Amino acid sequence: MADRFRLMLAQLNPTVGDLEGNASQARDAWEAAKIEGADMIALPEMFITGYNTQDLVLKPAFYTDAIESVRKLAADCADGPALAIGGPWIEGTELYNAYFICQGGKFTAINLKSHLPNTTVFDEVRLFTPAPLNGPYSVNGVRIGSPICEDAWYEDVAETMAETGAEILLVPNGSPYFRDKMVVRLNHMVARVVETGLPLVYLNMTGGQDDQVFDGGSFVLNPGGELAVQMPVLDDALTLVEFERTDAGWRAIPGKVHTHPDAMEQDYNVMVTGLRDYCRKTGFGKVLLGLSGGIDSAIVATIAADALGPENIRCVMLPSEYTSQASLDDAREVAENLGCRYDFVPITEGRQAITSTLAPLFEGTEPDLTEENIQSRLRGLLLMALSNKFGEMLLTTGNKSEVAVGYATIYGDMAGGYNPIKDMYKTRVFDCCRWRNENHRGWMKAPAGEVIPPRVIDKPPSAELREDQKDSDSLPDYPVLDAILQILVDADGSIEDCVAAGFDRADAKKVEHLLYISEYKRFQSAPGPRLSPRAFWLDRRYPVVNHWRDQS
Repeated sequence: MADRFRLMLAQLNPTVGDLEGNASQARDAWEAAKIEGADMIALPEMFITGYNTQDLVLKPAFYTDAIESVRKLAADCADGPALAIGGPWIEGTELYNAYFICQGGKFTAINLKSHLPNTTVFDEVRLFTPAPLNGPYSVNGVRIGSPICEDAWYEDVAETMAETGAEILLVPNGSPYFRDKMVVRLNHMVARVVETGLPLVYLNMTGGQDDQVFDGGSFVLNPGGELAVQMPVLDDALTLVEFERTDAGWRAIPGKVHTHPDAMEQDYNVMVTGLRDYCRKTGFGKVLLGLSGGIDSAIVATIAADALGPENIRCVMLPSEYTSQASLDDAREVAENLGCRYDFVPITEGRQAITSTLAPLFEGTEPDLTEENIQSRLRGLLLMALSNKFGEMLLTTGNKSEVAVGYATIYGDMAGGYNPIKDMYKTRVFDCCRWRNENHRGWMKAPAGEVIPPRVIDKPPSAELREDQKDSDSLPDYPVLDAILQILVDADGSIEDCVAAGFDRADAKKVEHLLYISEYKRFQSAPGPRLSPRAFWLDRRYPVVNHWRDQS
């Protein structure tokens, strides 16, 4: 009976639908594990298809291809360590979320997921059939139980595996980031370790997929909850974990415990990773954005430069007669500090042409929001023209506060393919800019130092669509707005909750009204990386037509 078991953890970044590419990553990782003399290599949940597949996995041609890809991978990896990899499985007419154990060129076990998440970004009840509880499988004489992701958040699956002979728990995951989620994961996994008395391996994937970023951070716990190994966040990595048999059962030999960054650094890295992978996986090498001289476009330009490199970013200033000299100076300085291309495209002539065209129809009316929105939509038109001509994806720059209350022009500044700050409130944008000016990491491709001038951060926010315009003319001050939104959106709270927190009832009612009437804009808005458990889109799904209002 062996006294050592060597398990290679492959914390890697799949792409949804790229069966060949995902299999190639798995094969390369298996080769590395073979060289290291591992007994087994493990990859995350649904790795062969990428995750989250949404309804793609319901297509018979797709899940058939995915299963065949795993069969071929098993045959290719016959002579060496066992290979464990997630993917779909069909039995009769039922589709399952499965974890394949491949040895000797074939499947020696297929674990099926029992608890299917159906909250926040997950719709697995829609996609898969819940499976009966599984027992362990054997690799080189060691009995391993694999609760798949959500299965490990409940006690029954792990306990059943322990009761039927499991000696080690290996939990493959597709767990996307939200702020401070690592604490939640650790608490659940420690509970499983305490209940079963078994060591536990938590294996997560990395990389961006649409609005979700998988942050890795895989770890190994010994009985009692001791952290034996912790992998980095937001980095691909292969880590060899050694287990030894003791009189009290298997234990992981302590290894490297990576320190994870604070929440602001992780948020920033998630925004960079989300944009980088969205561009890479959709085929865009370059992006452009309207650089207004304001704080939101400044941080988006910085994120883009850090993600793709300054040479792949086009910053465009599109001034009108309302654009201040300070904004002109600030926009140019941001682009120069980052090392990005800077284009100057005034909208005055185009705006005059549109005004003249509409004059016969607008005769007898007073200027209002319509004329302001023409400016925004003209800017969107010009930016999309540049995007089409040069094959550069247009980024939008609306923060979560603006997205929440509709303080953006549909088909204008909302035009674009991706919004890196969609889930970051305005007050946190200020903090993020200061953080980036003071910090630089090796994964950032833009220069270090004060890339965003302090006056960009300090000046009162303005859309500059009319004389002396300030955001506070239309909205509560951002600290108030954001605090109310955190109650109404993030906490699903009521008007009474806002009042109890010390906010004016009229302000709370106004924010609620704006939140509900802006749903149609969010329905058509660009995706952006999820930073919180209540990001707009899959986390919070509201009807576009909605007449209900809180009467409290």
